[in-house]
Amino acid sequence: MTRAERLRQQANDPSFENVWQELTWRGLVHVSTDEAALEEALAGEPISYYCGFDPTAPSLHLGHLVQLLLMRRLQLAGHRPVALVGGATGLIGDPRQTSERVLNTREVVQEWVESLRAQIEPYLAFEGDNGARMVNNLDWTASMSALDFLREVGKNFRVGTMVKKEIVAKRLHSEEGISYTEFSYQVLQGNDFLELYRQHGVTLQSGGSDQWGNLTSGTELIRKVEGAHVHALGTPLITNSDGTKFGKSEGNAIWLDADMCSPYAFYQFWLNTADADVVDRLKVFTFLTRAEIEEYAAKVDAEPFRREAQKRLAWEVTALAHGEEAARTVIDASAAVFGGGDLSEVDVDVLSAVLAELPQADAAQWGAAGKPTAVELLVSTGLVSSNSEARRTIKEGGASVNNVKVADAEQVFGADEALAGRYLLVRRGKKNMAAADLRSGE
Repeated sequence: MTRAERLRQQANDPSFENVWQELTWRGLVHVSTDEAALEEALAGEPISYYCGFDPTAPSLHLGHLVQLLLMRRLQLAGHRPVALVGGATGLIGDPRQTSERVLNTREVVQEWVESLRAQIEPYLAFEGDNGARMVNNLDWTASMSALDFLREVGKNFRVGTMVKKEIVAKRLHSEEGISYTEFSYQVLQGNDFLELYRQHGVTLQSGGSDQWGNLTSGTELIRKVEGAHVHALGTPLITNSDGTKFGKSEGNAIWLDADMCSPYAFYQFWLNTADADVVDRLKVFTFLTRAEIEEYAAKVDAEPFRREAQKRLAWEVTALAHGEEAARTVIDASAAVFGGGDLSEVDVDVLSAVLAELPQADAAQWGAAGKPTAVELLVSTGLVSSNSEARRTIKEGGASVNNVKVADAEQVFGADEALAGRYLLVRRGKKNMAAADLRSGE
């Protein structure tokens, strides 16, 4: 099934009375404007809503995926999504918790705008009565002079209110402080909501709860300028049950771009979800129904060692982000590497990503020819501590290279013996594995 076919098969859970109740059950509502009024609006005639994505990096990450899936759930309820890619706000970047952002060039920002647009498109349907729109806030910001901006927009904001916004207050009391540029970001975002209200009748903006100050800048601006009451919805910042930050793997962000985070690494991230977190992740990141998720919750309690919930989660989100073919490929690759299957059948790019997760050989410990012996492979990968231990392991039948048992301690491994002419999977026993790249010594 292609990503387009999966998109067409997605549906909200009919066991809920309305989409607001489902969003609440899934833990997607942390803060909002008038809750009763917003529930009524979402349960009534279709409304237009938007979420903004700033090109401060060449790829979206898991925090953005929360927003994309929220947008899709609202679209499935009949509402009209507007995805905003911030060609203007991306030139500034919203204030960070700790320090000032480094400003990127206009050329880089434009390149990233196109990258983000391409990443957003597969998550929303652009056809039909409630087909999605894609907009760029540079279209209405670029032609506005500084004087126009101050007279028409800035006059509606009060500095006393602006400095009370959580992130601004935190930065004001930091050693570095905050520049006027980043301080003005909330005015720009408020103006975006006003423009979308005027152009497309948008009456709801969603975003992370850490953006609440920016979200409400728009609702207040529309109230002052247009005399209308619109809505904002802030999703919770997702954290792991152990207190660590969600969306990171070994300190690195989990990106949606396959070139920045391979489908294999992406799949493994979800597969490694803790038992205490997996049910919540199923609620937020999949379209499984409440009944299905409750079944997996029972399996986690009864047979956690089977990790069925983690496997389903990893499959669903990887297929969503990268397609079912990519998801099957990484599953097959994992089975071949960790289960001792036929490695020659594994796609070379996926194989490279899998082996990159293993301990790596130190090519400096090989002979000058760059073709290691079996003994050198075992020692250089750290699977054994000495040549004598390597020989003993081989003699006892406990060593294999590319899932083929090694019988000769002096066997040499070159390009002819390697996968794709370069990769070697070195194994001691069943569970101790490492990798060697013959080109790393070149």
